[in-house]
Amino acid sequence: MAQILIVDDEANVRLGLVQALKAQHHKVFDAPDGDKALSALAKEPIDLVIIDIIMPHREGLETIQEIRMNWPDVKIIAISGGGRMRNTEFLAVAEKLGADAVLKKPFSMAELGSAVGDVLDRELWRAG
Repeated sequence: MAQILIVDDEANVRLGLVQALKAQHHKVFDAPDGDKALSALAKEPIDLVIIDIIMPHREGLETIQEIRMNWPDVKIIAISGGGRMRNTEFLAVAEKLGADAVLKKPFSMAELGSAVGDVLDRELWRAG
């Protein structure tokens, strides 16, 4: 079981991800933007952050940089549908900034589960 933080400004996306990951027995927290995500990281030991790129207030790329500076061991999966312009180049930038994996919206719960498993298994393998 991992402690996972979902960061997305779309409430229905957050809820769906929270429910899917709780069904896999993870402890799940959520935040609607990067500012609230950073507050949550300061309060809770988080293993994995699943973060949208395009959000109001503090967007995903800036938040990924902040996470890497302050919590370098936290795993990150960046997600994006590219916003109104459907520009998914943001995901490549997220990888360069330190995301461990990326998913293009819309993605299936199987794809999400696979990405979460890969990222967390990599961490377990390094720790062992």
